[in-house]
Amino acid sequence: MEQIIIVVHVLAALAIIGLILLQQGKGAEAGASFGGGASQTVFGSQGGGNFFTRMTAIFSVIFFATSFGLAIVAKNQAEISSSAGIPAVVEQSAPVDGGEVPSVQQESSEVPEVPEQ
Repeated sequence: MEQIIIVVHVLAALAIIGLILLQQGKGAEAGASFGGGASQTVFGSQGGGNFFTRMTAIFSVIFFATSFGLAIVAKNQAEISSSAGIPAVVEQSAPVDGGEVPSVQQESSEVPEVPEQ
C-alpha cells in the first residue's frame, strides 16, 4: 500500500512541475497584443490558462492527499515498531556498599586567599 502511495505522490509532483512550467507568466498577455498570439491557437483564443490552472489544482490536491496518507502510514509503522519488542532504554545502577564509596575528608574549613595583582 505504501509503495502505491509513493508512486502516486511522485507522479503528482512531476505533473505539478510540468504543468507549472507549461503555464504562461503574468506578462504574456501583453506580448499577444503585438502579434505573438499565434502560439496560443492550440487551446483556442483564450489560451490554455484555465486548463492548466485546473489541472494544477487537481494534482495539488492529489499531492496533498498522498502526503497526508504517507504521514499516516509512517505513524502507524512507528507505533507497530515500538510495540514489536524493541526494548526501551533501561538504566542499571551498581549496588552501593558502604566500603566501596570513598569518603571525602575535610582538611580545613578555611577559604584560601586570592593573591592580589
